[in-house]
Amino acid sequence: MHYENALADEIRASAARLLAEDVGPGDITAQLIPENQWATATIITREPAVLCGVAWVDEIFRRLDSRVTLRWQAADGDTLQANQCFLELEGPARSLLTGERAALNMLQTLSATATSTRHYVDLIEGTNVRLLDTRKTLPGMRLAQKYAVTCGGGHNHRIGLWDAFLIKENHIAACGGIKAAVSQARKLASNLPVEVEVETFEELDQALAAGADIIMLDNFALEDLHVAVEINGGRATLEASGNVGISTLKAIADTGVDCISSGALTKDLKSIDLSMRITHTFDI
Repeated sequence: MHYENALADEIRASAARLLAEDVGPGDITAQLIPENQWATATIITREPAVLCGVAWVDEIFRRLDSRVTLRWQAADGDTLQANQCFLELEGPARSLLTGERAALNMLQTLSATATSTRHYVDLIEGTNVRLLDTRKTLPGMRLAQKYAVTCGGGHNHRIGLWDAFLIKENHIAACGGIKAAVSQARKLASNLPVEVEVETFEELDQALAAGADIIMLDNFALEDLHVAVEINGGRATLEASGNVGISTLKAIADTGVDCISSGALTKDLKSIDLSMRITHTFDI
């Protein structure tokens, strides 16, 4: 429930930020258009994509001008074909053009995240391995991109630093070892999952002995991932991380790990090519 409330708050806040940075004190070019001129418009994708960002566009135009109506032809998570129209708009021509870039910026970025995720998910179909995102998100877009990952069929790792422990190399060094770090985590918040990042089989043994819920196998070679799965014996959830890409993903999944995390889902993006076109104008 906290996540859902936070996401709703973020949609409202980000819509306000997008309009503030683009419109500022006012859209001077839109003032060239007669105030009483209305228009219809369509938004299409010029390439295949997984749609994401409907709620943000709704909020942008709601804040900008309540007279604008939006008729969606697809929903978040739907697959779009090249040149497919997925949104029809109608309202004051000034408002349609003023909100165009803010809306497209959000759609092209979130749809890129969802599309990239869907591609990765398709590569490991049938393996029962869960694809996870990371905290390597675009600045200020954490919740939005985490949501987009789920639209693409992926799963969220921790949202931030507050909802799960992830004990990494520097935490281990500062705490005095894996056992001490896990023990302190249990005392601090026994209800939260505890994950430990390991780089060697020795550290894997220590994490298992300490009772870690999840163990991240960082940059393990494929043959070492197979060995780690055997050593684990189902005691902890195993997450593979590092060297994850299109060419390696399926092979990593086939080692028997439970999940694979990749920062590429949210940081290595090529925005989806979208276009809005005015289709008809009329006076009111």
